[in-house]
Amino acid sequence: MTERIMHMLFQPDRMETRGEILFFRIFEVVMIGWALWFGWEWGLYIPNIADVVLPLGIARFVDISFMFENNLSIVNAGLMTAAALVGFFRLHRSGYMLLAISFHLQYVSRYSLGEISHGSNVVGLTAVALGLAYLAFREEKHSRRFALGVIIFFLGLGYTTAAMSKLIASGPLWVDGGHMWMWIQERTVDVFSKSGEINVNRFQQLVLDQYPLATAILAFGLVTELTGVLIWSPRFRPWVMTLLMAMHVGILMSMQINFPANNAILFLLAYPWADLIDRFLGRRPAPGLAGSVAPV
Repeated sequence: MTERIMHMLFQPDRMETRGEILFFRIFEVVMIGWALWFGWEWGLYIPNIADVVLPLGIARFVDISFMFENNLSIVNAGLMTAAALVGFFRLHRSGYMLLAISFHLQYVSRYSLGEISHGSNVVGLTAVALGLAYLAFREEKHSRRFALGVIIFFLGLGYTTAAMSKLIASGPLWVDGGHMWMWIQERTVDVFSKSGEINVNRFQQLVLDQYPLATAILAFGLVTELTGVLIWSPRFRPWVMTLLMAMHVGILMSMQINFPANNAILFLLAYPWADLIDRFLGRRPAPGLAGSVAPV
């Protein structure tokens, strides 16, 4: 079973095509774009923080309050930018890992106040996977296959374990529509604190008026998350990832919580874009693959 999963994720024996290489570069651009968007947004906010309330990650072992002073968070955002360019242009194999480390430091500094960002976790995962891929392998083909395989593996595992944690905490009754009503009401408090008025959109009002609908939405989300590990199989990946994107859209409509980074990465990984590119270009292996190596 383990060997079969590894083969589905990494497909080591399949010849690489031009479409795969071009798709991977597009994927890198999207990942870098989101990483730098978060990095600079956090970098500009972090100087407003005074104390560490919730230590996360490395902050559990190291006092990261030094990041709140002397505009070090902005310096770190600049370091992230430089590391991303080093990784993208293959100037050094450590570029993406340096990006991942800087991203983590920025993350734990920004969310040291007691809240956690879920959307940026997927971006951090992609940065770590790329960092490991280019440190572990010299051949570009193996780096690309390893990075995408690791990302898909942990995405599937993450969504399924999220559903399992809900069942462990609340059991099957987690899908009770009353829970949805409670969470919508809690979100109105968050919105009120920002805008000064309680704003419930039409979809939220429909959910609040229809208990069966609220229950059905939660049941859909739970079942969809439980099937997350099926994205390990290329056969089921488009269908399950499409459902996951629909789930995130449903969360946005019902809870006003947006996951644009998650959906962007799911959208890229869900469908056979490389095959479509190959059809457009004419399906041919990329030239010189045997001598293609990562930078030293």
